[in-house]
Amino acid sequence: MAKTKTRPTPMMISARGVQLSGDLVLPPRARGLVLFAHGSGSSRLSPRNRAVAEVLDQRGLGTLLIDLLTPSEETVDAATGELRFDIPFLAGRLEAVSDWLRGRVETRRLALGYFGASTGAAAALVAAAARPGEVFAVVSRGGRPDLAVEVLARVRAPTLLIVGGEDREVLAMNEVAASLMKAEHRLEIVPGATHLFEEPGALEEVSRLAADWFLDHLPAESLRH
Repeated sequence: MAKTKTRPTPMMISARGVQLSGDLVLPPRARGLVLFAHGSGSSRLSPRNRAVAEVLDQRGLGTLLIDLLTPSEETVDAATGELRFDIPFLAGRLEAVSDWLRGRVETRRLALGYFGASTGAAAALVAAAARPGEVFAVVSRGGRPDLAVEVLARVRAPTLLIVGGEDREVLAMNEVAASLMKAEHRLEIVPGATHLFEEPGALEEVSRLAADWFLDHLPAESLRH
């Protein structure tokens, strides 16, 4: 019998002087919490990230999908593209959201993981490198870890890099990035998939791989009390 979907709770998140929109799902007795960092030009409404988040929720993981930019910043970025590739800026926003989660009673005890897509994956890796004791796992979907090359050796969180087999340029970038990582990591190639994983079954495979990785690497409860 199919599990009942948990409806996301809209949130306004205080992050270093700005308010960011988010959608939070906390299943009963959540095993951990995965913070999503969307890719360039996307948002928390990304159908691909929401599809992955739904699978994680069904497998007992909490999820938070957020807009890393405010509406006014999104307007600027749509015209200039200047913020979507500002990886330190985006990573700072992720860290601020992580602090917000640690300040809430219902989420502070949950072990935290990051799921990043495209440029969001680079931001997730930079933020994870800055917080080695707080981020327990990272998953990248079609990510650009090459944009975080200066921190890859400092990432301590076990990292899964998922790339489509037909996304050849990004695959080459991920292969180089994997060679620079010191922490536990794996490069998983989804055969026949292109950058957006739009092929039949491709996104389902991404969701399965991501859920397995987080469940294998997020402790049932963080060490914070």
